[in-house]
Amino acid sequence: MTPASLIFRFLSVLLLVFLTGCPSKLPFDYSAFRNYRPRSILVLPPLNLTTDVNAPYSYLSTITHPLAECGYYVFPVAVIDAYMKENGLPSSEEMHGVPLKKIKEIIGADAVLYVTIEEWGQKYMVLQSITTIKASAKLLDTASGEVIWYGTQSIIQGSGGGDPVVMLINAAVVQIINSMTDYTHDLSRVVNQDMINNPDEGFLAGPYLAPRESEHCGNH
Repeated sequence: MTPASLIFRFLSVLLLVFLTGCPSKLPFDYSAFRNYRPRSILVLPPLNLTTDVNAPYSYLSTITHPLAECGYYVFPVAVIDAYMKENGLPSSEEMHGVPLKKIKEIIGADAVLYVTIEEWGQKYMVLQSITTIKASAKLLDTASGEVIWYGTQSIIQGSGGGDPVVMLINAAVVQIINSMTDYTHDLSRVVNQDMINNPDEGFLAGPYLAPRESEHCGNH
């Protein structure tokens, strides 16, 4: 057998191992979610792993709508934020450290949504601009402390493509527009909608959503 034949056979075996060894993605386990079935959700200001100080509250302002549309009562985020700060918890880190049983006792929420912002912002290059948002979240039952749902969602949107002159103009226009408006705020709406309404891994339909064929928010 020639060296070329040996190499070909070796590569064929490696490819077979790779194809058979990669596990298929398992369905999301909704057993805890179905077991506890929260009616009300409290969303805490997100932890911010980025350098954009405006990211947490810009994101927070876009989370209530998809949760309410999904059939849950969502405690007003601005009221909760003010209440926490008035009671000696000025930062998101401190708010995230409040015991769940205390939240259940004082506020009465069935579940708490904890969000971490991992990426947020715009990068301007010579011929294009790129906006990236990435957030992860987990929903905890306040009575048991159990994680009943978790998810991660990201979006990357860029301008440019094609003719270099057109790309340069597009990048300049986008930079001017974004200097006057917070484009990331609109994209955070998309991230939240996609995270909550994902038909495979999103939220189950809440108790205030009209009866439907599917138990998921994202299936119609």
